[in-house]
Amino acid sequence: MDLGEGIREKVAAGAFEFSQHALDQSIRRHVSVAELREAVATCEVIEDYPDDKYGPSCLVLGFTLADRPLHIQCSYPSRPLVKIITLYEPDPALWEDYRRRRP
Repeated sequence: MDLGEGIREKVAAGAFEFSQHALDQSIRRHVSVAELREAVATCEVIEDYPDDKYGPSCLVLGFTLADRPLHIQCSYPSRPLVKIITLYEPDPALWEDYRRRRP
């Protein structure tokens, strides 16, 4: 099972939690739990951080049903609950096709 598939399965099953930062950001950026679930259901891993200081994590890109792009940084699915670390709508000036950082 790849990272993206594991994350999709855990979130679909409700096996996820928000960090305080992610909760604050979701409120500030008007991202609902439903939108998070929609975006993760279609997500792909675009950056991998196996040596992240708080534990392995990755950045995924997914789209809501309204076609809103979301970046979601989350822990690896090897944890009992996937931890949502942060989430945001990527800035097209900083991201090429929302998948690659612009130089």
